[in-house]
Amino acid sequence: MEFCPTCGTMLQYELPYMGRPSRFFCPACPYVCYLENKVKIKKKQPLVKKDLEPVVTEDDMKNASQTDASCPKCGHGRAAYVQFQTRSADEPATTFYTCLNETCRNRWRDD
Repeated sequence: MEFCPTCGTMLQYELPYMGRPSRFFCPACPYVCYLENKVKIKKKQPLVKKDLEPVVTEDDMKNASQTDASCPKCGHGRAAYVQFQTRSADEPATTFYTCLNETCRNRWRDD
């Protein structure tokens, strides 16, 4: 938001029209501020991806219980699971599964 330097009223924006550049204008006084049509990027900064830590680590799954859940990726019938309370206390716990098939080791969760 921009404000008028003379009277303090919030400026309104007007799109470019018939060759006139876009501008901010004050509805209460004759103040007008024309805007440049070109925007120059002075500095480019590369984005750096943040390393994400897994919710359930390999150590958590070593001591996990096992169940007869089938893997959605390979269809194997056994999986290790752990449960965590990831939401508020009145919501059910989230179950994290790891497929026990040595070639798959797929991970999924059940909310």
